[in-house]
Amino acid sequence: MVSNMTCPPPMKATSEGVFQGNNPLDYALPLVIVQICLVLLLTRALAYLLKPLRQPRVIAEIIGGVLLGPSALGRNTTYLHTIFPTKSLPVLDTLANLGLLFFLFLVGLELDLNSLRRTGKKALTIAVAGISLPFILGICVSFVLRATISKGVNPGPFIVFMGVAMSITAFPVLARILAELKLLTTDVGRMAMSAAAVNDVAAWILLALAVALSGSGHSPFVALWVFMCGSAFIMLCSFVIPPIFKWMSRRCPEGEPVDEVYVCATLGVVLAAGFVTDAIGIHALFGAFVVGILIPKEGPFAGALVEKVEDLVSGLFLPLYFVSSGLKTNVASIRGVESWCLFVLVVCAACLGKIAGTVVVSLWCKVPFSEALALGLLMNTKGLVELIVLNIGKDRGVCNICYILFHLPMIVICTCFWFQVLNDQTFAILVLMALVTTFITTPSVIAVYKPAKKATKSEYKNKTVYRKGFATSQFRIFITFHGIRNLPTMINLIEASRGTGKKETLTVHAMHLMELTERSSAILMVHKARRNGHPFWKKDPNKGSDQIVVAFEAFQQLSKVSIRPTTAISAVSSMYEDICEEAEAKKATMIILQFHKHMRLDGHLETTRAEYRHVNRKVLEHAPCSVSILVDRGFGGTSHVSASNVDSLVTVLFFGGHDDHEALAYGARMAEHPGINLVVVRILLDYNATNSGSVSVEISEPPKDDDVIAEFKDKLLKKSTIKYVERVVKNASEAIEVIRDNTRCNLVIVGRMPEGELAALMRKRSEFPEMGPIGNLLISPEFHITASVLVVQQYRPQLSVHALASLKEEEASID
Repeated sequence: MVSNMTCPPPMKATSEGVFQGNNPLDYALPLVIVQICLVLLLTRALAYLLKPLRQPRVIAEIIGGVLLGPSALGRNTTYLHTIFPTKSLPVLDTLANLGLLFFLFLVGLELDLNSLRRTGKKALTIAVAGISLPFILGICVSFVLRATISKGVNPGPFIVFMGVAMSITAFPVLARILAELKLLTTDVGRMAMSAAAVNDVAAWILLALAVALSGSGHSPFVALWVFMCGSAFIMLCSFVIPPIFKWMSRRCPEGEPVDEVYVCATLGVVLAAGFVTDAIGIHALFGAFVVGILIPKEGPFAGALVEKVEDLVSGLFLPLYFVSSGLKTNVASIRGVESWCLFVLVVCAACLGKIAGTVVVSLWCKVPFSEALALGLLMNTKGLVELIVLNIGKDRGVCNICYILFHLPMIVICTCFWFQVLNDQTFAILVLMALVTTFITTPSVIAVYKPAKKATKSEYKNKTVYRKGFATSQFRIFITFHGIRNLPTMINLIEASRGTGKKETLTVHAMHLMELTERSSAILMVHKARRNGHPFWKKDPNKGSDQIVVAFEAFQQLSKVSIRPTTAISAVSSMYEDICEEAEAKKATMIILQFHKHMRLDGHLETTRAEYRHVNRKVLEHAPCSVSILVDRGFGGTSHVSASNVDSLVTVLFFGGHDDHEALAYGARMAEHPGINLVVVRILLDYNATNSGSVSVEISEPPKDDDVIAEFKDKLLKKSTIKYVERVVKNASEAIEVIRDNTRCNLVIVGRMPEGELAALMRKRSEFPEMGPIGNLLISPEFHITASVLVVQQYRPQLSVHALASLKEEEASID
């Protein structure tokens, strides 16, 4: 096919301003800024609208790109020629491909070669089946398309491109869907991740073959040379890149910033690799992907690279690629019954190949049918990688050979020979296929697969610290943390809670809460979560370990406490589900949460993340055992205090009610430690001196407060390290003064919702209702204390009216 076209003059970079009579949209830089802002606004709005449907962000980005193109808004030619004029497309495509280059580098960083080597035979078999059958069906569909809407295409590359387009599984998108559905740690999730990683690498190899075949060389040996040079490039990189980057990683110790020279050198290597593969003829993206996949994932270096690159690439440059793709997608080109029937055929072939191939082989591997079906649906996930394949195929049909006939000022007349791989109609059908197959993944998996909850042998009994007569028994604490900020306080709290130390009665389950986002760093966390089942715990002893590992391992060796780590990777909105389910599975006695604020150097509390309040509230509402929230003001100091050097004063403020019984029991548990001095302050109301009127008082059910205090005195008051005092007050103001006088200690333990008439007098609307009236008082800026605060809620099958109301009040304040 031969065509003549007039090439528009190049655009200048910047304008002189509207006051000089210039239209900013006629210049490259302001026009690109408008294009980026427009696509960001549209895609983020669509992502927000699709969030309730639990769709990955790539769906919103694909739809946004299509809407900005000729399929929707682009039908208005004034808009299209103003915002996306033809002369701006080279600049747009260059920036989009530059962003895509670095994004593919991040995708390579997400794939762990060590995990691929450890892939079991079952996952490998499923991956091969998930590639082979859809590839064969893609070849069959290509013959149908060539006979109808794709006449005149280059047959060899077209067949391979169709096979690759059908057989791809988008590994990054799949990982986020699994995490969203909380399937990462299930057998289905582990198998899907392993199979998808193998599938991803195989798809890139097939795509490299397709690109090599689609070249415009006159000799058939050109494709062979391209393929051989590409293979030689990969082999050279395999020998050169890992040792260099291992050396860089060793020179970047954990906890210290990565040298900027190493980051710049790495990005330079990515660009150089892209140039080499582009010169070979297999697209610059392959070079970046190869470099990313060969960089060692151990140590802080890979994470630092992701942090440096991902926000700029994903936030600014990558959205332009969706616009570039959307401008090539014209849904209106799918005209007539025949075209739409072919679209249905392509979607059915893609789904049938992936789902049927995966299900059959999974059943042959003795995977249960429901899990096999879920695997098939998950492996049918497409995404950005699919768009990349389609765009490469589309671009292979543009100006492969161009001869300049004559050159006039500002005008170049070109003769172009078109060797088509994907025409407009086929391209639009395949883009819609990728959109549909990815969109149906989440709802279909939810519909067909309900992961079995961990079976509990029986309803466990020890859901509270308080026992009749303050009896001592096996004590299981479930501690959650978001990072290393509260690490010393947590370890000192564990040390104080371990009792006498004569026998191992304390078991600690430490859950590292990690937020799942759309960022590439989230996938690195997924790899951690899958590694040996203990994401931050089991490490190669010859390699640097992070501070969490060192701290917990050292404490476990020095004490008789068993610490068992686990990790939750999920969205903040559903993080409480992981905490509650895991606490129930581990038969925890108490969950210890971190307050959503931390202490600054000046002693005031500063918000760490406001979203953590939502997590705490939901855990308080749905917990299967007692819960406490720790306000850390440096309990025990800034480092772990050994058992022999522990010397802390703990105060329990007792008003009455279930939560105060639990706080007292926890304080008594701490008092068993020889280095803990306990002071219990019971604050009573003088009924003769006050006329409280009608106050809403919640009557405490058995055991009564007096009975609990009597048990405490009988069992523990004989110890010299325990002191019990009573203070009688006439009103809430006097009670506050008593509290102020008794907070000169290291830790204050209080019940979340104390009961009785005095507690009712002190109950008022507070800034943090989830902390209860006394907890709010102790953390208020006006109440200057240096002690850490532990607010305790005792487990009850049904929370009290006031306890539930305070949680709803907090929910309203967050909203």
